[in-house]
Amino acid sequence: MKHKLILIAVAAALSGCEDYFGSKTDLDFIEVPNYGIREIAYVPIQPAFTGFVHPTDLCIGFDELLYVVDAGTEEIICLNESGAEQGRFTVPGVKSVRQDRRLDLIAIGTHDSTINGVAYTLPAIYRIKQTSGNDYGLDYARISNKIVHPFYFKSTFSTGDANAEFGQIGVLASANPSLNNRFYVTRRGSIANNANQGPDQAVVLFDAQDQYLSPVSVTTAAGLFTNYFKQPQGMVSFAQPPQFTARAGDDFWFTSLDENQEIRVQQINLVETPFGADYKPGVALPNPDRADRWIGQPGLFERPVGMTMAGDQTRYLFVVDEAKDSLFQFTANGLEGIPPPPASGATRYAKVSFGGTGTGPMQFNGPVAVGYWRSILYVVDAGNGRVSRFKNTLDFE
Repeated sequence: MKHKLILIAVAAALSGCEDYFGSKTDLDFIEVPNYGIREIAYVPIQPAFTGFVHPTDLCIGFDELLYVVDAGTEEIICLNESGAEQGRFTVPGVKSVRQDRRLDLIAIGTHDSTINGVAYTLPAIYRIKQTSGNDYGLDYARISNKIVHPFYFKSTFSTGDANAEFGQIGVLASANPSLNNRFYVTRRGSIANNANQGPDQAVVLFDAQDQYLSPVSVTTAAGLFTNYFKQPQGMVSFAQPPQFTARAGDDFWFTSLDENQEIRVQQINLVETPFGADYKPGVALPNPDRADRWIGQPGLFERPVGMTMAGDQTRYLFVVDEAKDSLFQFTANGLEGIPPPPASGATRYAKVSFGGTGTGPMQFNGPVAVGYWRSILYVVDAGNGRVSRFKNTLDFE
């Protein structure tokens, strides 16, 4: 009984002495952790690449370098990943460039010619070799071949030929050496049937030696069309760096500038049939449970001048709309947005398309081309004279 009374007395004394254990700590300043999903969006990487007069195109090369076309100086400028210049090379009237899997550059420019006493500036495709002995790069580059419209498919010339122009190039990959490094080029013009080779408005196929093969005719449920393409401009194949073992095949995506076309970005597939191979339109379907918009949605684009495809496992598609000053992102099957992380519990894709007119880091003034490499998105912002860079928040460690 005596011990019990002592314990009670000690407890009472301690309870009345706050300083014995110290005063109670106020924990209100600690923020409750938020374990929600990180916002999925593209954010700018500063600084943008600048110093251009009027940039009009770029490509990520299979040599892992960035090639920017400055139409203001008629140059192709090579940059490394950090933006340091590696060399530059002049091409008459250059406006677009791609690199094939032999590391040759294929550039779209112009060629001045006098025909029957009249001066013309004609569209041309230039092949540029970057090797000289053991040296490599634009400082050692030379033009090895030139394709001048219309003389790659006919020997005569009409004044209407001067109205044609090339848009962009898509390089093809194949395990068959004779089919590897062929390329498509989009072409626009005014002649409806040029030397029985179809209309000027076309996608044209060349072999790896720059020899003209044929325009692409497309088969639909309504029949075979030699005039399927209307004002084609952007072009991207499925062979994208760093894929040295890129997917083989002749499928491609293209963009149209035709104001009468409701669907202005389409996929064309080369499909084997019992009667041979046919080019057929791919159909991008909506999925309202996953995304609000899709790449084949009528009226979605106004002036989609360029597009690219991610060369990694995502196969994301990116389209720049010059009129809307915007960049659009889609999954490989054409749904807008990025699938949420598996552990998030979310089912709808996160919309990450962005843009708007201005000079801010997330704005554009006439975006004309887009590239993607190592999770970095590059956009040629022509009106602001820069190449802007972006990275998705999911790709930050």
